[in-house]
Amino acid sequence: MVVKPDWLRVKAPQWQRVGNVKELLRDLGLNTVCEEASCPNIGECFNEGTATFLMMGPACTRACPYCDIDFEKKPLPLDPTEPDRLAEAVVRMQLNHVVITSVNRDDLADGGASQFVAVIQRIRDRAARTTIEVLIPDLCGNWEALDRILAAGPDVLNHNTETVPRLYRRVRPQGSYQRSLDLLQRVHETTPWIYSKSGIMVGLGETVAEVEAVMQDLRRVGCDILTIGQYLQPSSKHLGVQTFVHPEQFAAWRTLGESMGFLQVVSSPLTRSSYHAEQVRSLMAQYPRQRPSQQLS
Repeated sequence: MVVKPDWLRVKAPQWQRVGNVKELLRDLGLNTVCEEASCPNIGECFNEGTATFLMMGPACTRACPYCDIDFEKKPLPLDPTEPDRLAEAVVRMQLNHVVITSVNRDDLADGGASQFVAVIQRIRDRAARTTIEVLIPDLCGNWEALDRILAAGPDVLNHNTETVPRLYRRVRPQGSYQRSLDLLQRVHETTPWIYSKSGIMVGLGETVAEVEAVMQDLRRVGCDILTIGQYLQPSSKHLGVQTFVHPEQFAAWRTLGESMGFLQVVSSPLTRSSYHAEQVRSLMAQYPRQRPSQQLS
């Protein structure tokens, strides 16, 4: 058994603030990946009044053995009121930056792209100054569905690579490493004004060289933002941790990623794909990009 080191200890949250956010989410009938995926940063994020909203769930159509989201329940039909309720939460929480993700919905022809489009539009209507990040599944390679999400105009398009190619069959059996790279490359090539982002977990048996090869692949397809975090086993039913990576190695990856040309690298044991995601607002100010409608004729 691999013993969890001291650097992975999380400060106890202020439960009054956590309770307030949970009450708001329950009032609006919303799910968060913070709760569904047992994120270790839930206390910190909820205390700051932030959350990563989980749409179209909580049941997922894939059974990734590292993930704590339920895959045994039957997925429900899409709820047409969900985008409005999510936009209401953004307004009530006065969010400057919102992250919206979803379970995999391989049962839907467009993988749920229409729900992403609807929620982006509702937030734009009600909270125009809020920057929007969507963390999307691979849509089974349906690039027309991806194009519809991109046309809705999120500020950041995030799709996680999750692990190194050698471990895909064990860690992400229904995914495809190349398909994930193709998705990110399409974002870069068709909508270069949208910031592209990806994340990987470590501690599942990968080597340092394999992680750095993934970093190179992500830069090759034009990925702008990278997150690297330690995998933590949600329960005894999930994949076990092979290694607890030392913080010095995370710092080395951050330095390497910055030298490769990533605009932002968030790399630490407790990093998750949406952890401190609001920092992208300062990145957007430092590296502004013009959408076609903003360009001069």
